[in-house]
Amino acid sequence: MNRTVLFFATAIFLASAGSFQAAAQNQKPDKQNSPVSTTRNNDSSGEQAKSPAATDTAYLIGPEDVLDINVWKEPDVSRLVPVRPDGKISLPLVNDVQAAGSTPQQLAATVTEKLRKFLTDPQVTVIVAAINSQRVYVVGEVLRAGAFPLIPGMTVLQALSSAGGFTTFAVVKKIHVMRVVNGKHTELPFNYREVLRGDNPNQNITLVPGDTVVVP
Repeated sequence: MNRTVLFFATAIFLASAGSFQAAAQNQKPDKQNSPVSTTRNNDSSGEQAKSPAATDTAYLIGPEDVLDINVWKEPDVSRLVPVRPDGKISLPLVNDVQAAGSTPQQLAATVTEKLRKFLTDPQVTVIVAAINSQRVYVVGEVLRAGAFPLIPGMTVLQALSSAGGFTTFAVVKKIHVMRVVNGKHTELPFNYREVLRGDNPNQNITLVPGDTVVVP
């Protein structure tokens, strides 16, 4: 009887020891399968610098545009400013500066030169935050008539798309673009159906500031 008890006790002990050893092995980290650390490096030196929004180098600033004037390490001078109807902007230290008619790079150079009287080696960046001076107009039988920002390369079809399409009463064969050339009003025909069919793609002209697309 004592041998039987001893046998079962030994078996239970060996089974417990095997389970403990297996559990210990499962807790060991596997160098090959261990996950990569997900801790983020908060050191800003390792982050990619955010580049400013791209601006067309040939774009000429106009009244009602909104400009983001950034002077490096000078937050008191940097600010978001609108271009006044007279074409000027107002900035600390330099007061009024002519902006309309200049490209962003030209204006940055002008502001830099004026700030040299007050700051050491100023570095100025000018970004057009909102283009309000260059617009086209869509009127007549469209769903959303009004003024729209002129995107570079914008065509008649794209302007009509911005206006949401036509109403049920639109005469799409007699659309025309009103344009002022040398002080004279001209009408440029646009047959929507022909352009869609590819019969007369030259009618889908590139719009210029102040163009009005008329949908009768």
